[in-house]
Amino acid sequence: MKKITLIIFGLIQTFSYSQTQDLASLASGKNIGMNALFDTKDNLYGYVSLYYYGNIDKKTQKFEYVILDKNLNPVANKEFEAGPLVSNYFGYVDFKGQIILRPSDFHYLQAFAKDVTAPVSMVIDPKTNTVKPKVYYDYQENGTFKEITQPKSFKEERKENKAEKKEKGYNYISAVGEIKEGGYLAAEYNDYGKYINKNSLIKFDENKKEIWRYSYNTNGDKKVFSDLTVLERDESRLYGILRKVNDDDKTFSLLVIDMKTGKELSNKPITGLSPETIYNIDVFNSGNGSIDNDKTFDDKVVLLGRNYVSKDNRGFARLMLDKNNYNVDLKALNYKPDLSNHIPKLSADGGVENGYYLQTKDVYFMSDGSVGILSEKFKPAGQYNAPKTTDLVYVNTDKDFKVKEVQVFEKEKSKWVNSDYLFSQYLNGGKDVVFFYRDYQKDEETKQKKWNLFINTIIDGKFKQEVVPISEKDNYSITPYVAKEGYILLREYNEKEKFNKIRLERLNY
Repeated sequence: MKKITLIIFGLIQTFSYSQTQDLASLASGKNIGMNALFDTKDNLYGYVSLYYYGNIDKKTQKFEYVILDKNLNPVANKEFEAGPLVSNYFGYVDFKGQIILRPSDFHYLQAFAKDVTAPVSMVIDPKTNTVKPKVYYDYQENGTFKEITQPKSFKEERKENKAEKKEKGYNYISAVGEIKEGGYLAAEYNDYGKYINKNSLIKFDENKKEIWRYSYNTNGDKKVFSDLTVLERDESRLYGILRKVNDDDKTFSLLVIDMKTGKELSNKPITGLSPETIYNIDVFNSGNGSIDNDKTFDDKVVLLGRNYVSKDNRGFARLMLDKNNYNVDLKALNYKPDLSNHIPKLSADGGVENGYYLQTKDVYFMSDGSVGILSEKFKPAGQYNAPKTTDLVYVNTDKDFKVKEVQVFEKEKSKWVNSDYLFSQYLNGGKDVVFFYRDYQKDEETKQKKWNLFINTIIDGKFKQEVVPISEKDNYSITPYVAKEGYILLREYNEKEKFNKIRLERLNY
C-alpha cells in the first residue's frame, strides 16, 4: 500500500498540483450549496454554486448562480428570482447543453398558503448567460397540447383534481418531455386511486402533432394489470420491461418499440429468476437512498438488483440487455455460498457479526459487463443505541457475474454519521473506476481530529489503494468531492469565519 501525505492550512503538502477558489468571495449572497455538473455522457462539465439574498417581497426571493469550469475558474454568473417555496437548487446539464437548476429544498410551511404555486426549475443558457423559468408541457385528455409557464397553486390543483375525480371517477394524469431527436414524448394514464389503467406512450413532432401511440394496460384493475419500466431510449428504439400481473401470477418481457413508428420490434419473455427479483432489479435501493443501478454502453444496458430466492436467502442479480439482438442475460450470485466463502460469518440474508448486515453503498459497471459492488457493515439503531457502521466490503465480479475478488477494508466504528463512503468516478472512458472513502479517528493523546482519505482504483481489473492522512485545524471541516479525472476536490469550510474554499488536488495513481 503506497502512502501519500496531505496536510491542510499552511502545513506541508506533497500533491504535485493545487488550485483553489473561495466560494464566499464569488458573490455577495450567502452560499447555500454547490454541486458538480455532468453532461449526458457522465463527463464532468464543471460546477454550479448557489447564493441566497433573501426575500424581495412575500412572493419573491432572490438567488444567484456562479458557474465554474472543471479547473474552478468562474465562467458565468447571474442573479434570478424565484417563488417563496424553494430554498435551494440542484444543477444538471440536459441534452441541449443547457444547465437546469432543479428545486431541491423547500420551505414546506409555505405550501399551505392558498396562493403558493409549485416551484419550477430554472434554465441557464451557457452561451448567452441568460436564465429563465423552465417551460413545461401539458397534454390533456381532450387532445390539446399546451405550454405552461406558471403552474397552478396547490389549492387550485387540489380543487380541480377533486372535481374531476367526482365527475369521472378517476384523474387523468400525463407527463410530457422534449426528446433529443426532436419533438416530444408523453406518458398518460387514468388514476382511480387504488389502480390505474389506459396507459399510453405518445410521440409528437416539433409542431406537437401526434405521430404514434403505444397503448397497454387498457382495462387494468386491482388484480389484473400491466406496467412498463423504461430502461433505455435512443433515437431508434425504446427498451423497457413490461410486467403483466394476474393476481399472484406475474410475467415479464423485454419490450422494444421503434421510435419512428411506435411498432413493437420485440416482446421477448424474461425468465430465469424469481418474479420479485425481476421486478425489483430496476428499482434497487440500498436502504440509505437510491443508487444508480444501471449504465448504458453503445451496445448494451447493464442493471443490478437484489436476488430474492426466499425471505432468508438473498443476494444480487445482474440483467444485461444486448441492444442489437434484444437478448436478455440474467445472472445471480447469493450471499451464501457465493460470498460467504470470502466474507467471514456472512449469512444467507446478508447478516454479518454482532447484528450488523451488509448495506450496499454503490455499484460500478465496466464496459465488459463486469460489476463492482461496494457494501458497508451497518447496524440499525436500537431502543437505546445509535446506528453504527464499520468495515467496507468490495465485491468484484467478472463478465459472467461470478465473484472474482472480495476486498474487506477495516475501519473504525462510526456512530450516527453514515458518511464514511464518499463518491466514485469512472476512468479511461468508463473502463475503470476510482472510489473514495474516509476513516475518521481521534488521536488518543492529543484528542485532535484526524482522518484518512482512502483512494481505491480498479484499472484493467487490478485493485490499488492509496492513503492520504488529512489534518483539520480548529473548527475547519474538510469535505472531499468529485473532480475531473485524476483529481479530487477538497472543500474547506468554517461558517463562523465565513471561510468556504474549494481546492483542486492532483491524485498520484
